[in-house]
Amino acid sequence: MFFYLSKKIAIPNNVKLKCVSWNKDQGFIACGGEDGLLKVLKLETQTDDAKLRGLAAPSNLSMNQTLEGHSGSVQVVTWNEQYQKLTTSDQNGLIIVWMLYKGSWYEEMINNRNKSVVRSMSWNADGQKICIVYEDGAVIVGSVDGNRIWGKDLKGIQLCHVAWSADSKILLFGMANGEIHIYDNQGNFIMKMKLNCLVNVTGAISIAGIHWYHGTEGYVEPDCPCLAICFDNGRCQIMRHENDQNPVLIDTGMYVVSIQWNHMGSVLAVAGSQKVVTQDKDVNTVQFYTPFGEHLGTLKVPGKQMSALSWEGGGLKIALAVDSFIYFANIRPDYKFVLVLCNSIGTPLDPKYIDIVPLFVAMTKTHVIAASKEAFYTWQYRVAKKLTALEINQITRSRKEGRERIYHVDDTPSGSVDGVLDYSKAIQGTRDPICAITASDKTLIVGRESGTIQRYSLPNVGLIQKYSLNCRAYQLSLNCNSSRLAIIDISGILTFFDLDARVTDSTGQQVIGELLKLERKDVWDMKWAKDNPDLFAMMEKTRMYVFRNLDPEEPIQTSGYICNFEDLEIKSVLLDEIMKNPEHPNKDYIINFEIRSLRDSRALIEKVGIEDASQFIEDNPHPRLWRLLAEAALQKLDLHTAEQAFVRCKDYQGIKFVKRLGNLQSESMKQAEVAAYFGRFEEAERMYLEMDRRDLAIGLRLKLGDWFRVLQLLKTGSGDADDSLLEQAHNAIGDYFADRQKWLNAVQYYVQGRNQERLAECYYMLEDYEGLENLASSLPENHKLLPEIAQMFVRVGMCEQAVTAFLKCNQPKAAVDTCVHLNQWNKAVELAKNHSMKEIGSLLARYASHLLEKNKTLDAIELYRKANYFYDAAKLMFKIADEEAKKRTKPLRVKKLYVLSALLIEQYHEQMKNAQRGKVKGKSSEATSALAGLLEEEALSTTSRFTDNAWRGAEAYHFYILAQRQLYEGYVDTALKTGGHMTEALHLRDYEDIIPAVEIYSLLALCACASRAFGTCSKAFIKLESLETLSSEQKQQYEDLALEIFTKHTPKDNRKSELDSLLEGGEGKLPTCVATGSPITEYQFWMCSVCKHCVLAQEISNYNFCPLCHSSVG
Repeated sequence: MFFYLSKKIAIPNNVKLKCVSWNKDQGFIACGGEDGLLKVLKLETQTDDAKLRGLAAPSNLSMNQTLEGHSGSVQVVTWNEQYQKLTTSDQNGLIIVWMLYKGSWYEEMINNRNKSVVRSMSWNADGQKICIVYEDGAVIVGSVDGNRIWGKDLKGIQLCHVAWSADSKILLFGMANGEIHIYDNQGNFIMKMKLNCLVNVTGAISIAGIHWYHGTEGYVEPDCPCLAICFDNGRCQIMRHENDQNPVLIDTGMYVVSIQWNHMGSVLAVAGSQKVVTQDKDVNTVQFYTPFGEHLGTLKVPGKQMSALSWEGGGLKIALAVDSFIYFANIRPDYKFVLVLCNSIGTPLDPKYIDIVPLFVAMTKTHVIAASKEAFYTWQYRVAKKLTALEINQITRSRKEGRERIYHVDDTPSGSVDGVLDYSKAIQGTRDPICAITASDKTLIVGRESGTIQRYSLPNVGLIQKYSLNCRAYQLSLNCNSSRLAIIDISGILTFFDLDARVTDSTGQQVIGELLKLERKDVWDMKWAKDNPDLFAMMEKTRMYVFRNLDPEEPIQTSGYICNFEDLEIKSVLLDEIMKNPEHPNKDYIINFEIRSLRDSRALIEKVGIEDASQFIEDNPHPRLWRLLAEAALQKLDLHTAEQAFVRCKDYQGIKFVKRLGNLQSESMKQAEVAAYFGRFEEAERMYLEMDRRDLAIGLRLKLGDWFRVLQLLKTGSGDADDSLLEQAHNAIGDYFADRQKWLNAVQYYVQGRNQERLAECYYMLEDYEGLENLASSLPENHKLLPEIAQMFVRVGMCEQAVTAFLKCNQPKAAVDTCVHLNQWNKAVELAKNHSMKEIGSLLARYASHLLEKNKTLDAIELYRKANYFYDAAKLMFKIADEEAKKRTKPLRVKKLYVLSALLIEQYHEQMKNAQRGKVKGKSSEATSALAGLLEEEALSTTSRFTDNAWRGAEAYHFYILAQRQLYEGYVDTALKTGGHMTEALHLRDYEDIIPAVEIYSLLALCACASRAFGTCSKAFIKLESLETLSSEQKQQYEDLALEIFTKHTPKDNRKSELDSLLEGGEGKLPTCVATGSPITEYQFWMCSVCKHCVLAQEISNYNFCPLCHSSVG
């Protein structure tokens, strides 16, 4: 970090200044002095011209107003930035609050206690409250609108300083005797502050300043010290908070008058005076420190007595009140960078994590060198393409030994294999730390704080030479042939050292290295030219000088950091401007300056002519100047001069171009070519078209890749080769739109360019699957694009289209896999059968068992059903129905499950018949084939109960529910018939596995009782009492109930005949109506085509669906 004085403003009549304060937001500077002097000033800054940005303007002040109102000397000035107010007080205790109105400052409020003098005033962080302390111990806290919040008298205490904490909860009061007391914001005493920096200090001391940074711009790092307290004897402490037991301690070694943090709490300025042995008077000095007490630099200021200092809001300037002057100093900050290797467009190539703190970094074509205070690390990051065989040999040798090494600054490496990556070296301390480094391809220079400079060889690091200087280097820089070293020391003095000169010193010894005579002050940046060892540029205050052989050219006004110097051009970067908004840099902040010889040559060529210019360039040769001449000669079509100049700047392409121009006949053709060479393409194209050479115009645009223009040119005429070119142009424009993800526009051009591959991609991106399908169908069989299109369909789950595409390119296996992947098992089975693949059954079984393991039985059923494996599906379905029946859940649900199982069995029967039909086609009648199908099915199914009569379960539950429903609706007789049908089923077959007998007979007894058919009722009771499944208590209960009923009623039926025929009609069993539960005695009845169950003819008209299997009534 560098500091230099840049401006001085004199106060009229030599009035001595007492205080100064710079408004951080609006940039006003208030200064107070003797005899009631109070001024508000504002520096004008230039922003119109980018080159001059950040410079203090020559036309000095945009505001200079004297504020009348104080009589005594003004001692305290303080700004309230949030509310644009200025608060001032004088030696008579008068306080005035000023406000800005239409560009001028006016009194807003006045207050005078007439008792004592104001020693300090402080606004809190949000500008809402002000605390005023008087010498006699009075404290007043007021609000921004002038109301008093509270007041307090601290008896017997002389106050001289006050500060708010960032959260406005704590007040610090500084006493005249040097003590600091901590109070809360209501004025209650908390404790005395412990002042570690005053240990072992004797004699009277006073507080020079208390400044608590409020954190408005963030902190340098978490838990950063922000409360600075300084005493007149030069002792300072910087604390993290008011109770910090371990503050940062600094002894500035000077007499201090004032301290202040910069706008972001990263630099503390301490102003005062220092004794110098050689002079009898003290020298005014400003010292700069980090929050952690590291010394950043020193600024010496002329004049007798410095009284105050204040930072500018951006932290790049500082105002100092000295005698009757305000001095302004500029600060050139160091911007921190990170160690990531990038290419020229900023793409990170190779980050490195290293265990030393990279305080100093240098980079050459092949190495990166990073140094901490004790050690330096070298990393060979690549083997350059343009190295000689010898250099490559050296480098590859070092590559085997390891491309990263670490060296301690006190070691003396010989250049052989002694560098290793041993971070323990970095931990060892040194008495003489590193303060700067620089490197070229062959040499590494390390500067140390004592003034010693160590020279090492590269790439094999060996210590060659030590030189000693009488200054501490801050920045080192080697010229392009490593013969001279430029040194900027910490006070901004630039000197030069010739590394290889052999001179005889005062003792007659011959030494290597000589300090050159040139010395410049206030230098904060410098760069050597990359292509000339005697050329360099440097920044001195706000001027840039270019030196050739140590002689300066006239300066250029700028405040940029020099980034690069080659080809007689200097690239400068306005880092201060960029850092104000680093996320959105502006191109205007990078400026190119041409040096004098380039400017002169250009002027000569323009004003005088090529002959004289080439003579001047002959005397001052430089490739860049030759190129300038070559280009000027080309413009004038002076091919001879152009060729010579291209030869002198070794531009092979240029020489070839001139040769080609020489072969052209027409003048206008040459001009067109030259226009194209200089990038004036519109002009060149216009010339070509005027010559009626559309082909050349098209060729030009093709080289530039301007396909839109190519297309326009192609459409304006016709030619033989145009068709293929048109296609190419359409495709290129399609690519242009596709790269920008404008798929719709891309499609239009790809269609015209017949580019099927990119079309497929665009349709996919646009989710235009219809377009994709049409494209697939338009492609010939086995086209290489078909599998890709199929995959696109697979990704979006479009099975049918994917299968079509796969089959078209003859990949049935992929088609089957797709069906399996998308769970289209029936399609998969069908494809597998059509293309006689064996493995689909095993695939299916594997997937089904996987589903069953996960307890997803219904998914497994669905899987089998989709794959037309009805038999397996039905087996699983019956299993579920049986389980549900055992659980005694809702009977309707159980019935539905049984119906589903039965339907699956019916589909299975149908499938078997069809399969047989297919086998015996054309041999015999339908009947035989159906019979054969049934026989085969019989052989397959191992007489399992549900294939024989699939509908039993459904029937059982159907009648069970029907009987209940009829009973509850009051149709007692029909209910009895329905119930009777179920019991008959019980007689005929083993029915107990579906509905427990208890429930059936209980229902029958209930129905019989309700319809007063006591005979049937008694039979039901006999059955119930003889059931083995009941416990003896339950049987007892049934017996008691029977006794109760039959003592009142005789067990005889009223309408015997009907029921008897129902319960006893053995062989000639009648079909039962599934709608009413009654037996069907007529010959006319309806039969369901699916479940083959019957309904009475007169009943069916009430139904749209079969009452049992719910299939529609045809």
